[in-house]
Amino acid sequence: MNTLSRRGFIAASAATLSAAAVPSLLLPVRPAHAQGHKVVTAGKRVIEVKGKPANVFGLTQADGSSGLVMNAGDNFRVTLKNLIGEPTAIHWHGLTPPWRQDGVAGISQEPIPDGGSHDYDFPVARPGTFWMHSHFGLQEQLMLAAPLIVRDPDEAGQDVQEVVVLFHDFTFRDPKEILAELKAGGHDMSAMAPAPAPAASGHEGHNMPGMAMGSGQMDHGTMDHGAMGGMQMGGGQMAGPAGAMSHLQDVQYDALLANDRTLDDPEVFTVEPGGRVRLRLINGAASTNMWLDLGQLQGRLIAVDGMPVEPLEGQRFEFAVAQRLDIMLELPKQASAWPILAVQEGGRMRSGIVLAARGASVGKLADMADEDFPAVGVGLEQKLRAARPLDDKAATRKHTMMLGEGPNYVWTLDGAMHGQDKPLAVASGDRFELTFMNHTTMSHPMHLHGHHFQVVAVNGKRFAGAVRDTVLVPAKMGMVTIAFDADNAGNWALHCHHLYHMAGGMMTSMAYAD
Repeated sequence: MNTLSRRGFIAASAATLSAAAVPSLLLPVRPAHAQGHKVVTAGKRVIEVKGKPANVFGLTQADGSSGLVMNAGDNFRVTLKNLIGEPTAIHWHGLTPPWRQDGVAGISQEPIPDGGSHDYDFPVARPGTFWMHSHFGLQEQLMLAAPLIVRDPDEAGQDVQEVVVLFHDFTFRDPKEILAELKAGGHDMSAMAPAPAPAASGHEGHNMPGMAMGSGQMDHGTMDHGAMGGMQMGGGQMAGPAGAMSHLQDVQYDALLANDRTLDDPEVFTVEPGGRVRLRLINGAASTNMWLDLGQLQGRLIAVDGMPVEPLEGQRFEFAVAQRLDIMLELPKQASAWPILAVQEGGRMRSGIVLAARGASVGKLADMADEDFPAVGVGLEQKLRAARPLDDKAATRKHTMMLGEGPNYVWTLDGAMHGQDKPLAVASGDRFELTFMNHTTMSHPMHLHGHHFQVVAVNGKRFAGAVRDTVLVPAKMGMVTIAFDADNAGNWALHCHHLYHMAGGMMTSMAYAD
């Protein structure tokens, strides 16, 4: 079912690819291997998007499989080779390694030069759906990302088919040109925050507008925040949060991708009618929040960001940048084909994969939904409850962090851009409560490295929410409180996972006193 079709021709004819280039197709993950040393290569590849070849990056093993699969209890013994033609650093998003193995250029390690390699070795305790991506420059926009799946050995005997999907937003443009235009006042305001849609099965309460997010990382020592003029709203100047309308997208994309493919040629997974499927879904977009749309299927959400939640039934789920959804499906007994789609917030662009019974007809799928989807907000977040919440104890340290914006595409934390910021202080043993208060016109997916946290309040309302590593903070005075135990000493990145916001300065670190 996974024929390369036109892709095979494009990959074969791409004379510029090196001998170590990775395949143009993101392969489904392989069964977990016995514990041992693995080699992951960051390399160049060519994929097809809308009938045109595109030069991108990728992360593969020697057998051509994309990303990594391992078991909880294994050691993460990995050599990362860099063959992309420039320095890089790869972050193991969702894992909690020792600080110096977190893969963040300028904070936990030096960038790996082109042609160089770096060794990692640390225990992996928790199972979950995680991922890996560049934490250097704007490389994540060029698709330097892949799944990182840690399976639970206790679930090995279950009769469940696993389907892994990495979503991405794609542009043919150079991301450096995009960032330069944003700094020069080219703020794309084409997607304003739409009115909330009526609640559907699996989501409700979308009264807070959500914005486009992303992932990746800049070279923290060389960010250019030069004055280039103000951000624009339509044809007018953005005045800041006071009186400014919230908006959703900074960047216009050419397509959304699912496992490197558009709906012109989606990946088709053969499934058994009446069988069970576990979807492991990763929003690896640089700056696009999405809705996960199961169509005619009813799903049971069992984990977010790799951490289990009390099961939640639904057909549509909010899916912010860098977040992951694990959804269990009980397929109908009638042989058919079932699209699994991701749709951009505030718009209609979509991508996805197809689950199909053997011999079922797979019809052509439009790459646009029939109607605009609403902004991604905190409706789902407010409904989630952790299956294994933090121990009940009082916070020993609290901090409210202000999320801000300014002219020239500047984004700040506590009033400072990265490079001018003061690290957030923490001490081993703290129960830390961190409140994000968003004074900006866009929402921000905030990610803390090296820890998992529990969402304990949204807009001041307390509840025992999901355990996560990335949480969306709504625009225009939205407020989210997280709690975590300070149990992994080091100096940890804390940032917005919207790639261009992070490049605009919305990043700091959390430094242990010990």
